Amino acid sequence: MKTTKTMTRVLSVGLTAALGASVLSACAQQAGSDEDTTERTLRIATLSGYGSDDEWFRQQYTELFEFANPNITIEIVPAVDYSKINWNAGEQAPNPQEELKKMMQGPNPPDLVALDLSYLPDLINENLLKPLDPLITADKFDTSKIVPTVIEGIKEAAPDGKLYALAPLFSSTALFYNKKLFMEAGVPFPTDGMTWDQIFDLARQVARGEGNDRKYGFAFTNYQYSDPFWEMSVYTQPLQLSYYDPSGDKMAVDTDSWEKVWRTIADLQQEGIIPGQPNYEEMPMREYNGPYDWDNFLSGRLAMVIGYYYFVNELINANRTAETDENYDGVDWDVVTMPVHPEYPGIGGSISLQAMMGINANAQNPDDAWKFLKFLNGDDWARLKSRSQSMLVSNVDYLQPKEGLDYNISAFYQLKPAPAVMEDSSMWLRYPNLYMVQSI
Repeated sequence: MKTTKTMTRVLSVGLTAALGASVLSACAQQAGSDEDTTERTLRIATLSGYGSDDEWFRQQYTELFEFANPNITIEIVPAVDYSKINWNAGEQAPNPQEELKKMMQGPNPPDLVALDLSYLPDLINENLLKPLDPLITADKFDTSKIVPTVIEGIKEAAPDGKLYALAPLFSSTALFYNKKLFMEAGVPFPTDGMTWDQIFDLARQVARGEGNDRKYGFAFTNYQYSDPFWEMSVYTQPLQLSYYDPSGDKMAVDTDSWEKVWRTIADLQQEGIIPGQPNYEEMPMREYNGPYDWDNFLSGRLAMVIGYYYFVNELINANRTAETDENYDGVDWDVVTMPVHPEYPGIGGSISLQAMMGINANAQNPDDAWKFLKFLNGDDWARLKSRSQSMLVSNVDYLQPKEGLDYNISAFYQLKPAPAVMEDSSMWLRYPNLYMVQSI
C-alpha cells in the first residue's frame, strides 16, 4: 500500500510538472513570435501590499507572463503600503479606494489596477477605467468561455452594464446537502433551480430529533455557534433589501418585504428547522463527540447548508479523516445551485472574484495592459491553474471536480450573482457607530 501511494504521489508530481512545462512551452512560443523586442515596463496597482515586490502576487499572476514576454518587466505598486505605516504611533491606514484613485490620475499612473468588485462603479463613474468591449471585439477575444457567474457579475456592477474588468478566478456560493440524512428521512434530494420556499419545505421534512441529537434541515452557515441574523444576507440580497436607505440617514426595515423575511426566518428557528442563536451559558457543559463537532454539517447534524466553493476542500479533508478516525463517519454529500426567489429567477448567491483587473484610462502602456489581461484570462493560464485549491477558474473549458470526485460543479456557476445592495460609500464614515443599530 505504501508503495502504491508513493507511486501515486510521484505520478501526480510528474503530471503537474509536465502540465507546467506544457504551459511554459506554449508561453515561450508566444514570446518567440513577438516581433517587438523593445524593453518596456508594465505597472500594476494593487489595493494593498508590503512593498513593490509582492512575492505572492508575482507567483500567482505575473511570472508566467514575464516568462512569455521577456522584454516586459512588471512593476507592482500598492495603493497602500502597510509596511510604511507606524502603527505604534497610532497612525491610521488611508482609504485604499481613495489612494488608488489618486495613483491612477498621478504623474506616473499604473497601467492596470487590481480591484474589488465593490470599487468598480465609483471608478467607472469617474471615467478612470478603460472599457474592454472595443478591445474584445477588435481582437476577437472569446468571452463566451468565461462563466456567466463571472462575466455577468462584473457587467452588472458597472453603471452602464459594460465590461471594464476581467477576473481569472472566482468562488461562489451553492447549496451543499447530506445524502445520508435525506435517505434516512425518506425525502428526495434537492435539485438545481429550487426556490427558497421549496428548500425550506425540504428542510422541514428532513429535520428531526431532540436536544443534542437534533438534526436540522437547513442553515446559512456550517459553523455551530452562529446567528441566522448575521448570515441571511444571501437570502435578502437578491431582493435588494437593505437595513438603511442608500444615504444611511434613515432606517429602511419597516416594510412588508422585511416583515416577511423576519417572519420566515423566525418561524424556521422557532420550529427547530434551522439552528438558533447559540446558548453561550451551556457551552462549557457541552460534550464533544468528534473532530468536527463545532461544524454542524461536517458532524452530520445538518441536512443542507450554504457554502462557498472552498468548503469542498473541507469536505474532502474531513472524509480523509474518516478513513483513520473510528469516531468519525465522514459525509456523503453533493451540491446544487443556490435557492432563488421566484420574482428574481436565475439570480442567487454571492461571488468572490480573485485578481479582477481593469485597464487605467490614463495607462502609459495600454497595449501591454490588454495583452496581460488576455493572457491572464486565456486558455494556457486556466489550464495550469485549474487545480487551484480554493478557487475556480473562470474559463469554463477547464472547470472540473477535484481529485476525481463526481459532484455537481456546475452548481457554482449556473446562476448570476445577486447584485450588491447600493449604499453611499461614505455612509460608514459619516456614521461610524451604525453597526450598533444592527447589533440591537
